[in-house]
Amino acid sequence: MQSALELDFEDDELLYAMKCARWWSDSYGKACAIGDPFESGEYIVGRWKSFKSFLAKLGPVRERPASAFKQFAFGAALVRYNRLASDGESADPELVLRLGRASKGHGDYEAAVRYLEGAAKSKRDDPAILAELADAYALIDEQRASKALFREAFFINPQRIDVDFLESSAFARLTEKVAEIGKEGIESAEWIPVLGELLGVFSVKRELKPVEAGKLKQSIYELETELAADGSRRAILVPRLINRYFWLIDHYMNRKEDKSKIDELLLKIKLLDPIVYKQYIA
Repeated sequence: MQSALELDFEDDELLYAMKCARWWSDSYGKACAIGDPFESGEYIVGRWKSFKSFLAKLGPVRERPASAFKQFAFGAALVRYNRLASDGESADPELVLRLGRASKGHGDYEAAVRYLEGAAKSKRDDPAILAELADAYALIDEQRASKALFREAFFINPQRIDVDFLESSAFARLTEKVAEIGKEGIESAEWIPVLGELLGVFSVKRELKPVEAGKLKQSIYELETELAADGSRRAILVPRLINRYFWLIDHYMNRKEDKSKIDELLLKIKLLDPIVYKQYIA
């Protein structure tokens, strides 16, 4: 393969594919040397994330070879996770999450939905599972369910969601917008629900139960207290607070609460981020 790569190919897509094959040959060999199927599957999925960085360095993405190697990687991981399911561990929601994620990456979206719905029933408040299920719903064009679950997942805890595995077009555009405003690293995940609200991506909402509204207010109080006492986590706390203000405003509007309560929250958003405030009230 090395000698072939040194040839002057006229077919750029073939050269691109051969570079991808060379990259994966070493990683796949190492995966096969790992005896434990779970660890081997995790290794392959982890290498997929590294492979995405490798593709970015190759220049414009060639969709056919990139898609083929994506199917290869997640298909190989799926085989390993299925071994564990066959061994009687199929009820483990963490394994079911991985079966769903790998099925999605392999291109079997219907199977991904089945797995992830099962995982969500076992762990209803797991943001990673909800985000993966939202992504799978988007890929089968269940947009309403997708938007509702994305909103829910990123409210619970954005830091527990691995956005590298989310591939639906609407979510990809949202992450691009977050990057455009200069947010990166762990901070970027916190801004996804803020921009999701502003851009109408997280537009499917539900009414809060009284106990949920009480927990939301308590969460806001705790975040405000932390922000006032210690600014070391401001980059995370500001967007998280703004998102909770959005939720509480929606709750007040649904319950037709006094306008002064909403105005108080709008003022808090304005003080935290005037740009977000202007976009929100526009």
